Amino acid sequence: MKTTETAGGSAVQSIDRTFHIIEVLAEKPDGLGLTELGKRVGLHKSTVHRLLLALIHHGYVEQDSGSSVYRLSLKMYEIGSKIIDDLALNEVARPLLSALKESVNEVVHLVIRDDIEIMYIDKVEADNKIRMHSRIGARSPLYCTSAGKAMMAFLPEQEIVSIWERSHIQKLTIYTITDLEKMREELNQVKNRGYAIDNEENELGIRCVGAPIFNYRDEVIGAISISGPTLRVTPERVAAFGEAVMATGRLISQKIGHRVK
Repeated sequence: MKTTETAGGSAVQSIDRTFHIIEVLAEKPDGLGLTELGKRVGLHKSTVHRLLLALIHHGYVEQDSGSSVYRLSLKMYEIGSKIIDDLALNEVARPLLSALKESVNEVVHLVIRDDIEIMYIDKVEADNKIRMHSRIGARSPLYCTSAGKAMMAFLPEQEIVSIWERSHIQKLTIYTITDLEKMREELNQVKNRGYAIDNEENELGIRCVGAPIFNYRDEVIGAISISGPTLRVTPERVAAFGEAVMATGRLISQKIGHRVK
């Protein structure tokens, strides 16, 4: 037991020291040498060097080949930007989601991508007797949801293949696409028309229409979708829902800095 506690205490100490190094480097964008950094964090150079090697390995710190100083990498900025993007997305999207719900009277979802899944970060419920069982914080696969396919369609081919290979592809319904070539065809259609359709691929009796959201770097960072039972979201209404969800997606994208080409 003592060994476990000691190991656990050592791990916590290493984490504390690592974050201290990150905080000190954040105050010095031009970087610091090993000796100076050690003085500022109050640690021996060998300890600081070991922790820096771990940070370099994970891409959070880089060492200048000429001056040998250490500085934080852009990965720290990317992480911070992603959090800011998500917060801004929620705030900007909410009134537009409500307006979309009013126009179609079906549940509207706002989602972001988390690796091979989508995560619901907002939901506006419709005034209907038949309601969706989705909830904020829930996750679903990218490959069988309209929001997921709306995002996948605008990713590089290599990333699409990576998502496919790492996903647990299964026939959730008789309509689920489980062949990569068919998925490629589907995503090409999505990209051409601007919106995706989940035609009972994730759940029988439920049809969804989704469109992507882009940030100021022209990266797809999320999607919105209209979802409902097939008796209401009929094939005849899909095109109109597609236009509505695309228009809202464009508005949200513009409000977070995306320039429509």
